[in-house]
Amino acid sequence: MPIPAWQKSSYCPEGNSCVHVGADPVGAVLLTESGDPSGTVLSTPAPAFHALLRTLKSTENPHG
Repeated sequence: MPIPAWQKSSYCPEGNSCVHVGADPVGAVLLTESGDPSGTVLSTPAPAFHALLRTLKSTENPHG
């Protein structure tokens, strides 16, 4: 499997505590930790990931 082109989360502060997002050849969304992008990789169907993002965006931010 080719190495995905990882994109860092836009909400990532400086440092290694970030989420990287990529895609596999069949269109699944891949997630990994920026501190070890060659380590554990989670995979989810794209529609499920988009549903999660919609839910997170529609939820009021309790921290301001």
